[in-house]
Amino acid sequence: MSQHEKSGKGAGSIPRVLISADRSSSGKTTISMGLMAALASRGYKVQPFKVALDYIDPSYHTEITGRFCRNLDGYLMDEAGILEVYAHACEAEGGADIAVIEGVRGLYEGFESLSDLGSTAQIAKILNCPVVLVINARSITRSSAALVGGYKNFDPDVEIAGVILNNIGGRRHAEKAKEAIEHYTGVPVIGIIPRDPSMQISMRHLGLMPALEGRRRLGDGGFEARLKGIENIINTGIDVDRFLGIAESAKPLKTPGYSIFSPAANAGSDSNTGSDSNTCSAASAGAGMGTDKPRIGVALDEAFNFYYHDNIDLLELAGAEIVYFSPVSDTRLPEVDGLYIGGGYPELFAAELEANESMRQDIKEASAAGMPIYAECGGLMYLTEKISTGVPGKGTYHDAAMPESTHLMVGALPGHTIMGQTRVVSYNIGTLARDCVIGKEGNTFKGHEFHHSEIREIPEDAEFSITLSRGTGIKGNLDGLTVSNTLGSYAHLHGAAYRELAGSLVDAARKFRESRARAKL
Repeated sequence: MSQHEKSGKGAGSIPRVLISADRSSSGKTTISMGLMAALASRGYKVQPFKVALDYIDPSYHTEITGRFCRNLDGYLMDEAGILEVYAHACEAEGGADIAVIEGVRGLYEGFESLSDLGSTAQIAKILNCPVVLVINARSITRSSAALVGGYKNFDPDVEIAGVILNNIGGRRHAEKAKEAIEHYTGVPVIGIIPRDPSMQISMRHLGLMPALEGRRRLGDGGFEARLKGIENIINTGIDVDRFLGIAESAKPLKTPGYSIFSPAANAGSDSNTGSDSNTCSAASAGAGMGTDKPRIGVALDEAFNFYYHDNIDLLELAGAEIVYFSPVSDTRLPEVDGLYIGGGYPELFAAELEANESMRQDIKEASAAGMPIYAECGGLMYLTEKISTGVPGKGTYHDAAMPESTHLMVGALPGHTIMGQTRVVSYNIGTLARDCVIGKEGNTFKGHEFHHSEIREIPEDAEFSITLSRGTGIKGNLDGLTVSNTLGSYAHLHGAAYRELAGSLVDAARKFRESRARAKL
């Protein structure tokens, strides 16, 4: 059965559970990874999710479960969109047995102080999902009961069904905290995790080191050993059967039919009139199918791996064939009709990217020929003229120490990327100021940006395709630096929130393919 023929009814009946925490750095990511690994080792097909727009945690969830992790964001997506992303994920890849959702920050942290918009709690309520709360119990015992009681009573519509105590110092510490929580709150403690340095994952300046890079740096054996060690600690410290019981207690969930994940909704920008248009004909979506499918090259390696897999699914539903390539290690660009270069860490692999001169030249020539190229954040940085790291006075961040150096990049877009103390973490709201590879003039979107770089030495006459009403962008309120059909932006877009993205990019690739075919006649 094809994706667009599915009704989404089966996803609402599988067990589901959400892992949240009292605050950031409580250990929920590592505990989530270990629980997913434990369930996968038992033979469960685990569908992972991550609340909010992080790329790095989902890379581990995907690696561990063998199923693509999906993001759920209550600020970018409406309730119907969240339910559809959930249903699509659970039913894709042959279907899942259980859904495990990792929250973001503290359970109630969100976009606003007086509502749960954008919070983990909002997702728990939309999915009618029981919550397991991870508490960083370092140096507290009886006070942990006050924490759990406060979280339980803060919003009665959020079901806190179990607690996992992390950073426990010893047997007496564990006994006192567990006894207090269960006595005063009635919430069962289903796991106790001791302080253990092996539960730490290497950090990067945006969070964890991505799984793909971790595998490269540690080697397959070392990487697998690290993950297996975490799984063993989880199996020892958490009652996995009780965790499963909490997931199985989730009430049936009514999920919608597909309005996002269907060819009709991804037919392309030519048929769209605005950012809410999702009713193009299936016949239009089928244009370009078969041997005429436009081929979109997606950069995927240790330097570029920040993608929402939903965007890849939507590109395919819009009629594209996806061709993966590596700007780090492939010497030539594959035969494609468009490019999608996502975010990542080009600054950490700048020397290797510079050394791959043939790839940089191929991309620059493709851009000059009018090939549609869409680049987000790290991709934007790669398309500029050069990247400088370790700039005096700019400092470093976390443990991502970088030497003072400058490396040549593609040069398809003007500008000099400077790494440093600039740190932008924000949702953004934008309007397309012109027709471009991601949509029509006047289309609006909600997205997000997260970067430690800035683009300097931009010519005064440079063109921008995006005007921001919220966010930082590249220059003032401008984003979407554009040359011909090449667009690079700091804005990251999710196709379930900005629904013109996939169809517009595939339309542009199809037109470029057709123009090249006519030129050969």
